Amino acid sequence: MKGLELARRYYEEWGVPMLARFPELSDRIAAGLCGSGSECFGYDDPVSRDHDFEPGFQIFLDEEAVDRRTLFLLERAYDGLPKEFEGVKRERMVPVGGRRHGVLDIGAFFRSRCGSPDGRLTVREWLTLPEQSLAEAVNGEIFSDPCGTVTEIRRRLAYFPEDVRLKKLAGNLLLMHQAGLYNYSRILAHGETASAQLAVGEFVSAAMGTVFLLNRRYRPFYKWTFRALRELETLGELADSFEYLLTSENTGDAARVKEAVMEDVCALILDRVPEAEGKRNDPESAAYAVNDRIADGELRAMHVLAGV
Repeated sequence: MKGLELARRYYEEWGVPMLARFPELSDRIAAGLCGSGSECFGYDDPVSRDHDFEPGFQIFLDEEAVDRRTLFLLERAYDGLPKEFEGVKRERMVPVGGRRHGVLDIGAFFRSRCGSPDGRLTVREWLTLPEQSLAEAVNGEIFSDPCGTVTEIRRRLAYFPEDVRLKKLAGNLLLMHQAGLYNYSRILAHGETASAQLAVGEFVSAAMGTVFLLNRRYRPFYKWTFRALRELETLGELADSFEYLLTSENTGDAARVKEAVMEDVCALILDRVPEAEGKRNDPESAAYAVNDRIADGELRAMHVLAGV
C-alpha cells in the first residue's frame, strides 16, 4: 500500500473519531498529508520504508488562535493513536507527532516551504524560491479542510505566475544553448572530457527544467526528477535521451552522437515553444523571444537568466 493511501485510511479510521473529541476546533482544522517524503508524491516503494515511513497524517491549524491547554490535549490525543496500522508501525519521534506528522501550525508549515505563511509571494520570491520546495507545498492530499485556509494557500502556490514561468523558460532555453550547442564541442576540443560532462549535466538540467515548465509542473527534488519527468504528458519521453546523455562517454563516436542527441532534444523542445517558431535550431534566439513576451516591464528588463 502506498504511503498516501495508508495515511488516508489511518486518518479515516482513527483520526476522524479522535478529532470529533474537539468539536470547538471542527471548523478550524485541516487534515492531510503533504510536504517532504516520497509518499507525498506517490513515489514511495519498499526501499522508501527504511526511514520516515509510518501511518500518520498532519493536523493543520493556527496555533496562535488555540489556547495552550487545547493545543496540548490535541497533540496528546494524536500521540495516543494506535502505534501500528495495516502492519506498519509508527515511529517514536520528538516533538509529539513527529517532524512530518501530527499537529502543525499552518503558517509555520508554509513558511518553511516558501517563506510566506499564507502563500502570498512577490515576483522576486517566485524567481528565487527552490522549485522543489514549492512542489512540497502543493503535493500530497488534503483529506479535510472545512475552513478552506490550507486549500486556499495551496491554490495560491499551485504554479508560477505566467510572467515568472516565461522568465524561467527563457533562462533555461539560453542555458541549453550555452551548455549543449555551444560549449560542449568547444570543451572537447580542449581535451577536457570531464568538463564536457559538466556541460552535458548543465544542458540536461536546463532541458529538464524546460520540459517541466512546458507542462506547468514543479520540478521535484533531484532524486525524483526522472520519475516525475516520465509521467509528464508533454515530452516526458525525453527522459531516455537525458539518461543516455548523462551515462555515455565523451570520446570518439560517442561524443558525436551526444552532440546530435542534444541538437534533437533542442529541436523537439522548441517545437513546443510558440515563441520559437522559425527558430527550431536556435534556442538562444528563442530564449529572447520568450523573454520579450513577459508583460511585467521590470521583470522583462531583468537579466534573461534571472529566473534560473
